Amino acid sequence: MGFLSRLALVLGVCAALFAALPAGSLISSAHAVNPDEVLDDPALEARARELSAGLRCLVCQNQSIDDSNADLAKDLRVLVRERLVAGDTNDEVIDYLVSRYGEFVLLQPRFDWANLALWATPIIVLIAGAVFALVSVASRRKAKGPAALSPEEEAKIAALVDER
Repeated sequence: MGFLSRLALVLGVCAALFAALPAGSLISSAHAVNPDEVLDDPALEARARELSAGLRCLVCQNQSIDDSNADLAKDLRVLVRERLVAGDTNDEVIDYLVSRYGEFVLLQPRFDWANLALWATPIIVLIAGAVFALVSVASRRKAKGPAALSPEEEAKIAALVDER
């Protein structure tokens, strides 16, 4: 194997590894918070960042409002900061946004009775699949072979063989 072949192989492996990296893993997390949105109080700003990191941009859907440049995300960031400045607790801010936009606004939905089926369905499907597999294996072990032919079936086969 020549030098150029080895070099091509190494470059191909490096390209494959680079392509397999998750998108954005080589780039630092960029926040879309504009300087005019930042609060003067560092404690409130830290709370706002913590809250907005867990809220979904309703336009982008897989980004937090902290990472999204959408106008609605900006409005939500401003709303979070306004509520914090007004004296709301983190839970009150979250409850307000959920009452206004629904559970979808949360990047990680809450566990409650309303969405129990959503959380339990994967577990139920796994258990049902395991039970099905066990029943299938058990039924195959019980089946020892084909059933014996009846005397009428044996007579028909003998007649067919004699005709040849």
